[in-house]
Amino acid sequence: MAKRARIRSSAVDEQALPTIAIVGRPNVGKSTLFNRLVGSRRALVGDEPGITRDRIYGTGHWRGRDLRIVDTGGILPADKELMPTEIFRQARVALDEADAIVMVVDGRAELTAPDRDLALLLLRSGKPLFLAVNKVDTPELEPYVESYRELGIEELHPISAEHGLGVAELLESVFDVLPEAPEIPNREDPEDAEEYGVVADAVLAEDRRPTTDDAFANREVRVAIIGRPNVGKSTLLNRLTGTARAIVSPVPGTTRDAVDELIQRDGRSLRFIDTAGIRRKGKTELMAEKLAVVMARKHLEAADIALLMIDATEGVTALDANIAGYAHESGRSVIVVVNKWDLLTEAVRTQSSKESRRAAVRAGRPMDRRSLTVMAAQQQRADPDLYEKQTRTSLKFLSYAPMVFISAATGKNVEKIFSLIERVAAERRKRIPTGEMNRFLERVDFERAHVPVSRRVRILYMTQASTSPPTFVLFVDREVKLHFSYERFVENQIRKAFGFEGTPIRLVTRARKSKN
Repeated sequence: MAKRARIRSSAVDEQALPTIAIVGRPNVGKSTLFNRLVGSRRALVGDEPGITRDRIYGTGHWRGRDLRIVDTGGILPADKELMPTEIFRQARVALDEADAIVMVVDGRAELTAPDRDLALLLLRSGKPLFLAVNKVDTPELEPYVESYRELGIEELHPISAEHGLGVAELLESVFDVLPEAPEIPNREDPEDAEEYGVVADAVLAEDRRPTTDDAFANREVRVAIIGRPNVGKSTLLNRLTGTARAIVSPVPGTTRDAVDELIQRDGRSLRFIDTAGIRRKGKTELMAEKLAVVMARKHLEAADIALLMIDATEGVTALDANIAGYAHESGRSVIVVVNKWDLLTEAVRTQSSKESRRAAVRAGRPMDRRSLTVMAAQQQRADPDLYEKQTRTSLKFLSYAPMVFISAATGKNVEKIFSLIERVAAERRKRIPTGEMNRFLERVDFERAHVPVSRRVRILYMTQASTSPPTFVLFVDREVKLHFSYERFVENQIRKAFGFEGTPIRLVTRARKSKN
């Protein structure tokens, strides 16, 4: 039996790495192999066929060398339906980028027509091609592997992606044909690990710690696009990155895996992450949908900024408020993006035209009160100032979040998002010196705070402990939990003095120690 492979992901420049694409028909174990190679559960895995739809990128490390890996959706070349066609289009992009291709088949099933069609297509590409016969996890299955040679692919490897069996031999063969890339030291060596510290888990843990100003400025800004299904998240990702990175369709829940794309803009690295639409727990039926919601929240928690998308034609719903609450409680900075504004204004124009025509039919008679009321209500719906006021009433806890009205489909006002991201990212990493904070304390009239007598405290001094999000430590005269109205008063005074647009503020109290 083949030996097990130990893969670690690395933190190197992804664009410069040799690339392999993992392809195959649905439910053969492509995402399981991808997760094995990148060393984390980056892609959703389940028994339901067709879970993966978009291209998913990751990096892996093997014996001192790094590679870029692309997971693709299950390919059915002959299927002309919308979703299989879009999945195939995404897979073609991955094939064009790849230096080598790994086709995965199910070693426990007979060869199918889609397997043969795909193998023929890949052989015509002229790129190095490897056949991974997956789910061969017992010695008894190995003799049957030879029957897959009828596909005409010379490099054949029996593997078990789930258990890591045979993956080492597959990688050795793949690296033999990949272009050379700069080698990096072995992460397993303690000295190298201390110097580089770039194994995947360590990198993720470091990113989640409160960052200093310099540390934040020197790394990429992660921007998660969140919202309920079918509000235009994937369309916005494609518009922001100038690509067709994510599959867009009118079917709610099209996106399942989180799709990310790194761009450079004005010297800043921005990584946009399109997450799956978050549904209510009772509305998620398929296991893939449940996992997608869990992963969406996980990627939100790893981001710096959340673009909360709201459908202008529907307004703020209870689910929108819940999703906004996730972002606020997780400490992410938030920008509220009201999408489909063009559809709302067009609907209002159409309705107003109808009312005008009805008035003309009445032979010049003035419009009745009902018609005037309807027209006024329709026009108010498309008033940005009034719409923002109504939205903020529904999302009172996001009073600090800037709001922008866009059309992701047409691109109108999308450019404004970049300037907002830059501004909010700067506010997120802002640090106020302790001396300035204490001078601020002297200026604040705390008697104006409406707090029960039993919950009143005196703030002796305060300091900013960390950024991302800004966290302040209040040293008080006694041990008592701050009343929510007092917390709100202090936060409002901090914002009035120092800004912190778009980012939540955390307050932590420390009681003065008794001399006894």
